[in-house]
Amino acid sequence: MGLIGEVLMLPLAPVRGAGWAVRQVLREAERIYYDPATVRAELARLEERLEAGEITEEEFDRCEDELLDRLETAMHSGNTTGNGTGR
Repeated sequence: MGLIGEVLMLPLAPVRGAGWAVRQVLREAERIYYDPATVRAELARLEERLEAGEITEEEFDRCEDELLDRLETAMHSGNTTGNGTGR
């Protein structure tokens, strides 16, 4: 895009910048959400809650299945290292 195109697109710069920021936040949120270390820590907390009697066996099973699905997704995507860094 030439100089004239850039000048014409200048009013849209804030929109493009906001879109970029949203994409960055979403990417980081997904990285944390699917990070194997994060999922393992959540599994450990879930087990502690079960042992403390804070949740029922059914709640534990449902949440555990969700966490294991996330862990499987993370392992297949290959975007994480499993040490909490995600890269």
